Amino acid sequence: MTKVKICGLMEKDHVNAAVEAGADAIGFVFAPSKRQITIKEAKKLAVDIPNTVLKIGVFVNATQEEMEKAYREVPLDFIQYHGNEKPSSIQAHGYPSIKAVSVRSEQDVEVATQYNTEFLLFDAPQAGSGITFDWQHLERLHIAKEKVILAGGLHVENVAEAIEHVNPYMVDVSSGVEKDGRKDKQLIRAFIHAVKEREQ
Repeated sequence: MTKVKICGLMEKDHVNAAVEAGADAIGFVFAPSKRQITIKEAKKLAVDIPNTVLKIGVFVNATQEEMEKAYREVPLDFIQYHGNEKPSSIQAHGYPSIKAVSVRSEQDVEVATQYNTEFLLFDAPQAGSGITFDWQHLERLHIAKEKVILAGGLHVENVAEAIEHVNPYMVDVSSGVEKDGRKDKQLIRAFIHAVKEREQ
């Protein structure tokens, strides 16, 4: 069954709604963004998240110290790298990791194969923009589907089609469950149900 990650959560109500609806992962954004939260805030939000739900920290070209502090204090299960990190530096850090790749062409998909991370997240060129990329770029992907997380412009109306095309291990949504720039509990529930009910 396709897993679901709800990313960019900033409020307790929204975390609870995601967990209760069956989310498999929660994403906290520590990079500069309108969804950015502090380690202290993430720690408070993480208290009621069960161990069965992954806690993922999103970073863009962060220092090792920043990531280590968040990983230890929240605590996190995965570090998601969204910057210009080299494969060797991610390996050297040694965290359970996800490398996000912005997809404009099949060449971007090929670049992703250089990263020996637990998961590869394929996103639109502008993360959090609500715009999809051409999923056909992933058709000749030489990576096990168990490593693929699909993001970029997903919402309740297109997520079933996205899963049909790509067959990813996990789908990742942020702006697609927002109303007026803020997470919406009903949209969170509807998105998760759209994924889970599709496969029953």
